[in-house]
Amino acid sequence: MRQFYFLTTLCGLFILSACNSGDKTEAPVEQKTPVALADPFIMLHDDLYFAYGTNAADGIEVYTSDDLKEWRKAPELALHKDNSYGDKWFWAPEVYYVNGKFYMYYSAEEHICVAEADSPYGPFKQEVQKPMIEGEKTIDNSLFIDDDGTSYMFFDRFNDGLNIWVAALDEDLMTIKTETMHPCIHVSQEWEEVWPRVNEGAFVVKHNGVYYMTYSANSYESQFYGIGCATATNIFSEWTKYDDNPLLQKPGNLVGVGHSAMFRDKQGDLRIVYHAHHDEKNIHPRKMYIGRAGFKVVDGVEKLFIESQYEIPVLAK
Repeated sequence: MRQFYFLTTLCGLFILSACNSGDKTEAPVEQKTPVALADPFIMLHDDLYFAYGTNAADGIEVYTSDDLKEWRKAPELALHKDNSYGDKWFWAPEVYYVNGKFYMYYSAEEHICVAEADSPYGPFKQEVQKPMIEGEKTIDNSLFIDDDGTSYMFFDRFNDGLNIWVAALDEDLMTIKTETMHPCIHVSQEWEEVWPRVNEGAFVVKHNGVYYMTYSANSYESQFYGIGCATATNIFSEWTKYDDNPLLQKPGNLVGVGHSAMFRDKQGDLRIVYHAHHDEKNIHPRKMYIGRAGFKVVDGVEKLFIESQYEIPVLAK
């Protein structure tokens, strides 16, 4: 019997199906598994992409890819709880290569931590297993190094729901100058008031002298979790949120979209990685998605934008 094939596309995920004429036998559908990472972060190093995120109960996983489409999970954890402060809740890792060393910034038991390694695969270890800020719950620490080499840490505090603060770091990239701690943003726009009071997951880039902060608002459990943007001309000055926030919320068939990070791909284009709920009925396991971002002039002002189209990274066979 004749078979008629058709190709359907779902945001970069290709599925080959068959229509049979008078034959009950159908061609097998190729199944591809999305990457189950929440709070994802992608780093390009030595022409290879590394992805880290929230998933494992006892540490931080790492995946690699040549093309951002197919990913391979490393056999060992990049960070294991035996080498870290805390015994659970290993969340929101970011990894940076600075002066020949890899630094992982992450949360453990709702405290911000930093660990070091000689390889992006790890093992990342804390020489002294303690949080960056002791005696206070903090999460979602993100490193930003300015043009002059000064390093800063953005993170969430629990003193007004969840809100975003910044502080300068010592040259070791591990010690927070607590006297410089400064508030950035808190819940202040109507779209952020679904439940509860949450501004979290800051990520900062600098473009033409302006600092752009992406952040997430609403509970991560809400389908209205989304991504907004705030800007400043000085890190320790006032941050101003976009009037047209959120920049990304419920794109396509996705819900619960947020906790993003930006990176440059091999072509030098600005990309953004974020997670979404497993589906409209189930939050977990959350999955990783990749989109495009950039800057455009609106009414004479250059603004950050995030495209609503997205790609679905999958596990390589």
